[in-house]
Amino acid sequence: MNNLISNTPQPPYYAVIFTSQRTPGDRGYAYTAGRLAELARTMPGFLGAESVRDEHGAGITVSYWQSEANMRHWLEQAEHAAARQLGNSVWYEDFSVRVARVERAYGKNRPG
Repeated sequence: MNNLISNTPQPPYYAVIFTSQRTPGDRGYAYTAGRLAELARTMPGFLGAESVRDEHGAGITVSYWQSEANMRHWLEQAEHAAARQLGNSVWYEDFSVRVARVERAYGKNRPG
């Protein structure tokens, strides 16, 4: 079973929350999203990601990072930068990015 919930370490760490509304049609989106997910896993300080999208194109992806420097490094990564440009011009009707420092984390199978 593919677990949606990332197994993050004890806080503190950082979360990048990307909320989006897709435009109709794929136009290379699925391939690029898969490629970026694969690439993110190779980046220093990457702790995990959780992503969902509904049938109307609304989606949320949360990526977790060890430090602000790690997040900046991902932001500057060339493939990610090119994908952001396509997102602005082709794939998204609207989006929002929020960055947060996680101070507490707990759950059913994750003691806090």
